[in-house]
Amino acid sequence: MTAVYSILIFVLTIFLGFELISKVPSTLHTPLMSGTNAIHGITLIGALAAMQTSHHGFSTLLSTLAVVFATINVVGGYAVTDRMLSMFKKKDKGGPA
Repeated sequence: MTAVYSILIFVLTIFLGFELISKVPSTLHTPLMSGTNAIHGITLIGALAAMQTSHHGFSTLLSTLAVVFATINVVGGYAVTDRMLSMFKKKDKGGPA
């Protein structure tokens, strides 16, 4: 019965996440992305802590994968945020100085 509850929670989480993100106005996407980057940084610290305490081969492999994926999330998130913020900068006309 616990598997049914786990699947139900997973499906409800997907639905709730989609509904929340689709209702966010475009002016709030950049602050939302910055907050998400902070959460991914905490995930990276947790993955590093799990890597330090793992003693078996399989748990070492899983914690290494967690560090790799968390690092990809952090770096990719900051790259996307930087690109989004650069869209709001004023562009020079390129005329004589």
